[in-house]
Amino acid sequence: MRPLHGLVALGVATALWLPALQFVFTPAEPEADARALATRHLALWSDPALRAAEVDRMRARNAEWDFMGRTFLVLALANEALRTPSKTPDAVRVIDAIVDETLRLEAEHGFRFFMMDYAGIGRFQSGLDRSIFVDGEIALMMGARRMLAERADLATGMRERVEALVQSMGRSPARVGESYPDEGWMFCNTVALVAIRMLDVLDGTDHAAFIGQVLASLKANLTDPATGLLVSSFTFAGQPLDGPEGSSIWMVIHCLDALDRDYAADQYRRARAELGRTFLGFGWAIEWPASWQGPRDVDSGPIIPVIEVSAGASGMAFLGAATVGDTDYLQALHRTLDFAAFPIRDAHGLRYAASNQVGDAVLLYASVVGPLWDRLRAGGGAHDAAP
Repeated sequence: MRPLHGLVALGVATALWLPALQFVFTPAEPEADARALATRHLALWSDPALRAAEVDRMRARNAEWDFMGRTFLVLALANEALRTPSKTPDAVRVIDAIVDETLRLEAEHGFRFFMMDYAGIGRFQSGLDRSIFVDGEIALMMGARRMLAERADLATGMRERVEALVQSMGRSPARVGESYPDEGWMFCNTVALVAIRMLDVLDGTDHAAFIGQVLASLKANLTDPATGLLVSSFTFAGQPLDGPEGSSIWMVIHCLDALDRDYAADQYRRARAELGRTFLGFGWAIEWPASWQGPRDVDSGPIIPVIEVSAGASGMAFLGAATVGDTDYLQALHRTLDFAAFPIRDAHGLRYAASNQVGDAVLLYASVVGPLWDRLRAGGGAHDAAP
């Protein structure tokens, strides 16, 4: 009977202990974690050796991550500066360093430097040898910088990028742009739409009708019928390739929030039901809805079997939850982050062993979202016209 008593005791202890585990991993000071993340990222841009080591590690797996990490950090710094104007000079200094280096690398190596190897295979169906992925995120970085203080060369460069985005999307029967030859991604297309909207706010141009046409086409042609979620990838002609994807849809929702809040809220409700998971106070996200059996790719990150936890989808879920103010899910995600992502605190700040620079940049951005998108919805431009 002793073994049986032991098993019963273990079962009772487990039943009591597991529900309490969430309280152990509830972050006491999430704002302090956000500051520590910011400290780490600023250290990366002040210590060339530290940044080179991190960039080399990311580019060994996916050159896109180097590029996207820059975008998310720029957006985070812009939000912090808009929220706390005294931080503007430091934010501008770091953003300028990021944008200038990004433009230099593109000029030296070509836009494919920030893309995966297959970017050189095939040709862009639009007839423009350009990627909406690269143009969209660079235009967005330029716009975020201009929201803090005007810079004439970036104003010119942003207008040229937006014109290329409009041409690329406008030439498609489905009003979608190509990230790779004959392959568009919803993530990139919604980022591009926000960049276009940002130019309208900054320069007084008017692409409202064009943005509306693109959103209407996405709803009509690129919505998964089983879930009502936007698909993740498609051809230039608008033929879906991959269904809804957790590592993509949360960013799509975030971008839609700057363009059509009702549509963003609808997509979030669907994504939360199809992809969001919670158990005993812990939260995570899966990569594909149950109705879609998609292939795993590098953006999915490691996937834990049985419960299907996707590192990529879970990280991006922070951004989706923060965008719509889903505090319960956001807190559950934070518990899992502290429990399973292995936070490392050192002299450089905070990073997560189970993440990388782009993942940490997403977490930082999710902690400060709000002011930049609020300004886009309100129509306000740069508050400082410094040259």
